[in-house]
Amino acid sequence: MLSFVARRVLAAVLVLFAISVLVFLIFFATPGVDPAARIAGRSATPQILAQVRHEFGLDRPLPIRYALLMEHLFIKRDLTSYVNIGDKVVPQIMNAAPVTLSLVIGAAVIWLVAGIAGGVVAARFRGRLIDPIIMLAGISAISVPAYWLGEVVNLITESRLHSSVFSWVPAAGYVPISQGVGQWALHLLFPWLTLAALYAGIYARVLRAELVTALGEDYVRTARAKGLSERRILIRHALRCSLISIVSLFGLDFGSLVGGAALLTEVVFGLPGVGQLTYTSLQDLDLPVIMGCVMYAAFFVVLANTIVDVAYAWLDPRVRRA
Repeated sequence: MLSFVARRVLAAVLVLFAISVLVFLIFFATPGVDPAARIAGRSATPQILAQVRHEFGLDRPLPIRYALLMEHLFIKRDLTSYVNIGDKVVPQIMNAAPVTLSLVIGAAVIWLVAGIAGGVVAARFRGRLIDPIIMLAGISAISVPAYWLGEVVNLITESRLHSSVFSWVPAAGYVPISQGVGQWALHLLFPWLTLAALYAGIYARVLRAELVTALGEDYVRTARAKGLSERRILIRHALRCSLISIVSLFGLDFGSLVGGAALLTEVVFGLPGVGQLTYTSLQDLDLPVIMGCVMYAAFFVVLANTIVDVAYAWLDPRVRRA
């Protein structure tokens, strides 16, 4: 098991290195892209452009520029924005990361509980009325875009009903957990529910399909022949094997959301997270911030996939030989 973990960690490091090189080449080595012109402004003279290129090291060979960029981003951590001169990249990401983590972790707890519970109940009572009801609710949640659902939630909670039914709902925005767990959770309640709705529907449908397949396997028929109860067979035998797919799915979803894929939910509810920071930096073509955000996102996606691989190997020892 230790050798398997070591191989996965080494592969993760190599993937992160490859991503950093690829992103650097796209944004810094593409013909026609001139960061110096972005820094100096539209009316900059050739002399000013040359001075800016020299000060920021943009006139050096690409390998040296890459090494300097990585040094300032990961070692010195003093890489600065090209648009807002003086604003450091790492503090911007560190300030946005807790917002995104708070949003995604809370939503993940909700969608895992709801998705697993829905899938188990639908599989346990397949063919009965509750089964199609749960599946219909799941497909409805999958079909509704998060930004539309968020806007509807805001319209309902901030309309005439706000003074009566939803008077307890605070204004859109983010409150750090240091100012009180209650206010932190209250500001994130509807963002959590909005983001979780989509994934709960997906997980319920996937788990139901996996459980129905598992309940038809030979080992389940053997367990029934031994006289085990249907509930014990479902929970102790079929569910464990079926959770492998959920673990893989969760790793990909969680990593991408923490990396900034929760952008639409952040924008709708006014949450200054990593997704919104990435979107703003792309609009401004702020290359250092883009680089920092991409590496942040890549780290969490690769980390999530590594954890999923390890968890998969723990659930199914045959994977360790791969």
